[in-house]
Amino acid sequence: MRRRTPGRTIDAGLWPYLLVAPTVVGAAYLLVYPLIRNVVISFQHFGMGELIRGGPGFAGWDNYREILGGDEFWSVVRRTFLWTAVNVVLIMVLSTLVALMLQRLGTRMRTVVMSGLVLAWATPQIAATTVFQWLFQSQLGVVNWLLVRIGFDSSEGYTWFAHGPATFTILVILVVWQSVPFAAITLHSALTTVPAEVFESARIDGAGAARMFRSITLPMLRPIFGLVLCLEIIWVFRCFAQIWAISQGGPDTATTTLPIYAFQVAQSLHRYDLAGAASTITVLLLVAVLIAYFRQMFKQEAEL
Repeated sequence: MRRRTPGRTIDAGLWPYLLVAPTVVGAAYLLVYPLIRNVVISFQHFGMGELIRGGPGFAGWDNYREILGGDEFWSVVRRTFLWTAVNVVLIMVLSTLVALMLQRLGTRMRTVVMSGLVLAWATPQIAATTVFQWLFQSQLGVVNWLLVRIGFDSSEGYTWFAHGPATFTILVILVVWQSVPFAAITLHSALTTVPAEVFESARIDGAGAARMFRSITLPMLRPIFGLVLCLEIIWVFRCFAQIWAISQGGPDTATTTLPIYAFQVAQSLHRYDLAGAASTITVLLLVAVLIAYFRQMFKQEAEL
């Protein structure tokens, strides 16, 4: 029987790390480097001139003072939190209902519904956004045609994208439609891990569906619910493509969130330093929200 040399043992131990090293290096280059570069630019005087000829000067905290001192920025912050709260609440509620529904369906019907969810989830963002633009088009859109058919004659020729609340609502519907499939499938997968005997015992004791969800499902799947909630907060908070493709933050800044605001500052004003400061503040706000949520979640788990 051959004995392994120490050198071969070390190589075997390092082999998994060598396999994941290219992915880690690529992720660091694509994610960490742009973040660091953005923070550096936020402390410089970096406009169109510096972009072309180089040599940006050090600005200290001036960019942050200019951003934080404007009323427009805080208006965008409030709108971003409203946007995130509305979308995340709808996503979590609808995803939970869909996951619970999938549990009660038969095998064939569950396969059909899950196939539809996967197709909706796999649809590219811009393709789905284009479809929604067609649906709500003022003259030839299906939505206006359907509303007129059922008796809402005032909807004929209604320009959805010319009104702030209407545009905001359309974008919420679009983002929720794109987000529910992932959350619902994840929650349904977690629900399948709960033993059926637990629910049977609860039914024998006279517990209803709402009581079983509060007392059994939610406590047992709290970590999964927390994970899905965090992912949805991140995804909705940094949502950009759908908003920019449909409204570019309009009309009248009604759909301007922090990512849109930072891009507008960089594109329209060519103030890449201010855009960098706005982007850095966006990341810090998102991190602060997630830290506050994690602290609350860990506190609740410690009390159980």
